[in-house]
Amino acid sequence: MWTSALAGLGFGLALIVAIGAQNAHVLRQGLRREHVGAVVAVCAASDVVLIVVGTAGVGGTIAASRTLTVVMSVLGAGVLLTYGALAARRAVRGGETLVVEPVPVAAGAAPGGAPLVAVGAGAGDPTAEAAVDGGAALPAATGDGRVARKRGGDGGTGTAATGARPGGRVRLGAVVATTLALTWLNPHVYLDTVVLLGSVAAGHGDARWWFAAGACVGSVVWFTALGYGAALLRPVFARPAAWRVLDAVIAAVMATIATTLVLDLLA
Repeated sequence: MWTSALAGLGFGLALIVAIGAQNAHVLRQGLRREHVGAVVAVCAASDVVLIVVGTAGVGGTIAASRTLTVVMSVLGAGVLLTYGALAARRAVRGGETLVVEPVPVAAGAAPGGAPLVAVGAGAGDPTAEAAVDGGAALPAATGDGRVARKRGGDGGTGTAATGARPGGRVRLGAVVATTLALTWLNPHVYLDTVVLLGSVAAGHGDARWWFAAGACVGSVVWFTALGYGAALLRPVFARPAAWRVLDAVIAAVMATIATTLVLDLLA
């Protein structure tokens, strides 16, 4: 029992601990601290469903259907190429950064006398402009309820942590939709989780569900650690150049996976 569960834990982690479309997306959202809980929940829950389906023996049906394989591969390649193109555009344009010193919302004047401006809203957006009282900017809230401090002309100190893009926070619905697409429209997910893991689980006979339980625990632990542990890298991503490198890597990963899917179809 426990041997099968530990084997499932190890095998499940071996399948998902790699640079891929889903992991790259979770990492990026974790760095931004943007809807991390929702992204982790979607990825972990999806993996659990796929593991259960594979353990139940559906993997053979999926692998035997050429039509289903072609449709999923084409859709998956399209999603990956689109996501990769967006990442490539961000890498070329740059402009994204994180700052790591949180500043509490203060009533009245700005802490230290430094002017405060809103971060994370588009240019011209009323929420992006600080109120002015007697020539001094008052605190302006960001999308996550904090304020952002702008370095004053007198060499005043630091900027505040927001984790928001210059264009503002992405809505929860859009983030969840992207997460679902990168998970459910990626044929590699089915091949690894449903077909491969399901086949290995079947080899454990009556203990296959313990194997599946171990794999499910591995998925939950991994996505939780990746999403929330990404915060440890935030100081590195306080520099715009770091974001450009990350987006360039994401674009390359997406393009590579999409190309692999197409080549597999043509083989």
